[in-house]
Amino acid sequence: MRDDFCAFILTHGRPDRLYTLDTLKRCGYTGKVYIVIDNEDKTADEYKRRYGDMVLQFDKAAIAKTFDEGDNFNDRRAIIYARNACFDLAKQVKCRYFIQLDDDYQAFDYRHDADLRYVTHPIKSLEIVLNSILDFYIQSPFFSLALSQGGDHIGGAQGGYSKKIFCLRKAMNTFICDTERPFQFIGRINEDVNTYTESQRRGFIFCTLIGVSITQKQTQSNAGGMTDLYLDSGTYVKSFYSVMYAPSCVKVKMMQSKHGRLHHSVNWNAAAPCIVREEYRKVAES
Repeated sequence: MRDDFCAFILTHGRPDRLYTLDTLKRCGYTGKVYIVIDNEDKTADEYKRRYGDMVLQFDKAAIAKTFDEGDNFNDRRAIIYARNACFDLAKQVKCRYFIQLDDDYQAFDYRHDADLRYVTHPIKSLEIVLNSILDFYIQSPFFSLALSQGGDHIGGAQGGYSKKIFCLRKAMNTFICDTERPFQFIGRINEDVNTYTESQRRGFIFCTLIGVSITQKQTQSNAGGMTDLYLDSGTYVKSFYSVMYAPSCVKVKMMQSKHGRLHHSVNWNAAAPCIVREEYRKVAES
């Protein structure tokens, strides 16, 4: 793995359940890895005992003063503080590029073969994959790229995204970033949706790569981290943060599933600038 890149595993209160670290090793990643915790984590000493110099700690209250939390609840049980701290932490460890990872990944998979046919195949050479993605990212105008998630692949080969290389213009969970293309995550909860909708209205481009995916433990099944926060506030409150930041393009609606629940819905025609074909250009009369 190139020397100016590192992987940050963002975690809190789960030193004994750092699934992502084992998954990285199993998938062939031997590059720089750091475990990011905050100074309000009561299990910080256990992280340091287990992982030593891999652990990077930041001041949560100090980071909170640098961005808009979107509320006045004074509840900092959220990942956004670590997300925003990563830009400075990357400079601290002398890395220009980094990827943010949650602590509960169970797999990294290919979702396309060389002929762009839909597959689900475990990655055993993750460094080659990440180096290729990074080469593309460096040459592109994207502010951040993300890997796809299990939900993007519902329906398998017949799913809506099975033939696509990019998944619209969202970015969630795994953020590949450049310290020289900095941006701020906003809104204490649902920070990924808040950020990619509000930022793209201003021309900062985000995107998800469908061809590679991550698999996580089921939401709210892994105690600690943000699970307790989601259990306390529910999906309606979580989703409504994005409505507050981008009411012109985000709404809350019922997600169609066996157990219906409220979730955010993005109108992409209103969320991101669109390119109009030259043939439709109207020239003002003099």
